[in-house]
Amino acid sequence: ISKILVRSINEGSTVVMKAVNTNQEKALRRAVSMAPRGKRNMAMLNVAVGTESISPLYWAIETGSHRVAKAMIIDLLTIRADRDHYYYGNEALFTRHPDIIHKLCVDAPLLLWPLLDGLIWRSRFVSQGMRRVNYYIQHLVQDAGGNMNKALEWMAGAQDPKLIAHPIVEVFSD
Repeated sequence: ISKILVRSINEGSTVVMKAVNTNQEKALRRAVSMAPRGKRNMAMLNVAVGTESISPLYWAIETGSHRVAKAMIIDLLTIRADRDHYYYGNEALFTRHPDIIHKLCVDAPLLLWPLLDGLIWRSRFVSQGMRRVNYYIQHLVQDAGGNMNKALEWMAGAQDPKLIAHPIVEVFSD
């Protein structure tokens, strides 16, 4: 068993995983800054260890590295662009972890706020006293199979009235 553990640690020892194990946001930012924009999301969502794959994000949540997990969520849900493409980790996050809301409700409720805030885009421009806002609620409303998602049920189960009053929860629950 010890040989398997050592092998897993050595093979899965990426700079992102080292940042998770030390719970250092700065190390995480440095680690993901080396990845190209198109592969940046998967560096935080998938690490291959032999024939298995683990998620650095889930690893951070499960081991209590919440500062790094929060930094990952914020980074994943930051909209970036270059000349040809926009990059937004919303799709990658919910494809890899369709139960991320449940995981956060159970293991790290404080991380729900950065996730929900990251699903809202607000324009920096104000026109006639109004600001344009986009709510990215697709994955909160329906799952990958096209069925009703249980996100609202999971959030209600958390019994946090402030969470239910979050603007994105209000929009997708209506």
